[in-house]
Amino acid sequence: MGASDVAVALALVLVLEGMLPFLSPSAWRNAFKKLVKMSDGQLRFFGLTSMIVGLIALLILP
Repeated sequence: MGASDVAVALALVLVLEGMLPFLSPSAWRNAFKKLVKMSDGQLRFFGLTSMIVGLIALLILP
């Protein structure tokens, strides 16, 4: 995996993260308000779960 692969991966993250605010700004705003109200522990659990799901997808998909 070279630097260009990492750049492509980061670009895809930006595209995916930009889709919700572009397609439905009000839903994105509501989701962001809920995230801001979460405790640190809840945010860490959400982040850990996201990382685990991503790692499993990387192992299964290629």
